[in-house]
Parts: sequence; C-alpha cells; structure tokens
Amino acid sequence: MYYYSLQPPYFLLLFGLFMSVTSGLALSGTLKVIVQKWQINSTENSPTNSAFKQSLSVPFLGITVGVCLFLSSGLEIFGFPQLLALGIGLPMSLLTCLLVWLQLGSMLVFAKEQGMQSLDLDSLS
Repeated sequence: MYYYSLQPPYFLLLFGLFMSVTSGLALSGTLKVIVQKWQINSTENSPTNSAFKQSLSVPFLGITVGVCLFLSSGLEIFGFPQLLALGIGLPMSLLTCLLVWLQLGSMLVFAKEQGMQSLDLDSLS
C-alpha cells in the first residue's frame, strides 16, 4: 500500500535552510577570529591545527545537519517517500560536507605554512 503524508515537510525545509545559513554565519565569524589571531600572534605561538578544528566543528556540524534536513525535505516535497528521501539526502550531504571539511583543513594548513597572501588570487593577474 502506498502511503504519502498529507502535509509535505515545508517546515523542515525552511528550518534546514535557516540552520545552514545561521551556522554558516557562525563559521564565517569563527574563521575571521582565527585569521585575526594569526595576524596578531607570531607563527611560533599560533595554535595547532586540532585547536582550529575544535572551534570550527560545531558550526560545521550545524551546516551539515541543516543541509541534510533541507535536502531530504526537498526530495520529500517532490514526491519521494520519507525513507528514500533520507536514504538519498543523508549520504549525499554527509559526503559533500566531508569533502568540504577536508578542503577547509588543507586550506588552513596551507595558509598557516605559506601565509595568507598565498591565498589572494586577485594579486596573481
């Protein structure tokens, strides 16, 4: 028997979007604080990579959960059953966020070793 809920999860879609955007703003603010600390402190006294990952993990986890909610709810709105929408949305959002997390970590290590000027792409042209 086919069962479709009478109300599509619009609230979860909006809540996932809100959670992702607010967590992204928190991540942006945390990254700005980290860069300011780098500019104030010398490279010998700068914190380790694990200290950065600890301070960035909570906002990034919020982004991951928000994206998963948004993606799964969006698939449900377009007619996918709940279990299938979650089965597609969860691995897709987790894999994407894992790849972004690894890229962010490598960019922080690169900026720490080479300096922030090495990331300025506008000066290359």
